[in-house]
Amino acid sequence: MTKQIISTSAAPKAIGTYSQAVRAKDTVYLSGQIGLDPSTMQLEEGVEAQIHRVFGNLSAVAKACGGSLGNLVKLNVYMTDLAHFPKLNEIMGSYFTEPYPARAAVGVASLPKGAQVEMDGILVLGIGDTDKD
Repeated sequence: MTKQIISTSAAPKAIGTYSQAVRAKDTVYLSGQIGLDPSTMQLEEGVEAQIHRVFGNLSAVAKACGGSLGNLVKLNVYMTDLAHFPKLNEIMGSYFTEPYPARAAVGVASLPKGAQVEMDGILVLGIGDTDKD
């Protein structure tokens, strides 16, 4: 089995020794995305804007490999303030319909570039193309 590196200019370029995503057969492993605007590489202001941008960035990488957020089977969320968790749930509802992906949410002390939220996930291509993106 060979792995395919996924890259798109529609999401922030990798700022370290990692790929935006790696595909192995029909499974795609999405690297963590923070709320960076891919055209400016600047962090969006405010947690709401960052959450929307993160979903947009994940969606762009998913599209680059022929998928969508509807193919997401696992989502990991890292937040510097879990008081924003209800806002995350509200916004997530605008990007997904049932059945929702499995999810973990973790409170962390800090994230790269001072971000308030980061997410990574796993897609399985060919299933669940019923998202709203």
